[in-house]
Amino acid sequence: MIHIVTPENQHLFRDEMEQAYRLRHRVFVDEMKWTDLAREDGREIDQFDNAHAVHMLYIADGQVLGYQRMLPSTRPHLLSDVLPQLCEGERPVGPHIWEWTRYCVAPGHRERGRALSPVANALLSGIVEWGLASGISTIIIEMNPLWLLRLVQLYFRTTPLGLPQKVGDEDVLAVTASFDRRTLLRLQEMRGNNLRVLAEPEPTVRRLAG
Repeated sequence: MIHIVTPENQHLFRDEMEQAYRLRHRVFVDEMKWTDLAREDGREIDQFDNAHAVHMLYIADGQVLGYQRMLPSTRPHLLSDVLPQLCEGERPVGPHIWEWTRYCVAPGHRERGRALSPVANALLSGIVEWGLASGISTIIIEMNPLWLLRLVQLYFRTTPLGLPQKVGDEDVLAVTASFDRRTLLRLQEMRGNNLRVLAEPEPTVRRLAG
């Protein structure tokens, strides 16, 4: 299940958030060699892990197997403050537009070939479920250009914001990706069920008692 963590309930997910920060460090620093993000404590945290961030965690048996972060486009985010060169025109801004960042899946739970892994499908489905319920219809993504075709196949309507540019050792492209009910149906079709992936919020008393 995908659990949404915000400042209001983050105290209920202290252990899971620690796992998430360490997963981020393992993926982005150890694997992808984004050495600027390295920290001695092995936790990848940046200036956008603030009161406005929405964290989404895939948790199974107490283990965080996948993670992603959503940032409002109306506040400072990667495209506005770190990678503005990726946007050649007017930067997309609005309450219905959020930025998708720090997507990562634990080794052993990633896709092989073209099919999305169950964790990856759930993370993407979580964005769409959350967005449809929250009046959000578009995400900003800074990504490898090879992801373009995959997003289109998942029924995201993608629009490049500029040409790919080198960021570190990788080509990175900024896009907007809009979604609707058809996107969710497509993701459900691919995983073979229409069950909700977002976990229902747990009562605070019950969570603390556990």
